[in-house]
Amino acid sequence: MKGLFVSGSGTDVGKTFVGAHIIKALNAKHNVVARKPIESDCLKTADGLTPKDSKLLNDACLNPEPIETVCRFQFEACVSGEKASAEQGRVITLNDLVDASQPVRASDFVVIEGAGGLYSPIAEQLLNADLASALGLPVVIVVKDELGAINQALLSLRAAKEHNFDVTMLVLNQMNDNDLDNAQAIRRYTEAKVVVFNKDNQGDFAKVVLDLVK
Repeated sequence: MKGLFVSGSGTDVGKTFVGAHIIKALNAKHNVVARKPIESDCLKTADGLTPKDSKLLNDACLNPEPIETVCRFQFEACVSGEKASAEQGRVITLNDLVDASQPVRASDFVVIEGAGGLYSPIAEQLLNADLASALGLPVVIVVKDELGAINQALLSLRAAKEHNFDVTMLVLNQMNDNDLDNAQAIRRYTEAKVVVFNKDNQGDFAKVVLDLVK
């Protein structure tokens, strides 16, 4: 399987937004499909649940798929996947999540988004790191560029190193302008590629993605 596993330093760091831009960049040389095998905090509508993150990722693909294919396990509760599935009495195994992450066609490039950070629980007794390990794909880590980002970035990189993950890049997501120089500081402590993403450099970001992802 060809693809990437996108994780974050935690929740609400913008990994879905960054993941969508990664997909848009990779559309230039791959048939990209999106997978978010489990999503909580789905929007309840008259037609059922709508997994918002999965929809954003799917819409970034040139050939969107049925949302049930993109996100197999959908929950309304705004809690971890572990808690959401437990509250509904659903047992979701690692094999279930791996299977839900597979592309329909072997030739597809799949961008898989986890739920939270590498050590966030995704199902009963399972962490995102367990799913990333089982998939064996290169990892992208997204960190919100703010005060404290250096600590969060280095903790996430340490977790990735302990699991022998191949980190394609660590993305500092600049949701707001700042002069913290976090990227420069993080680079002093790691050999991982540190990339800044913001609203003004999306073209340059796409070029970096195409250069780093084969």
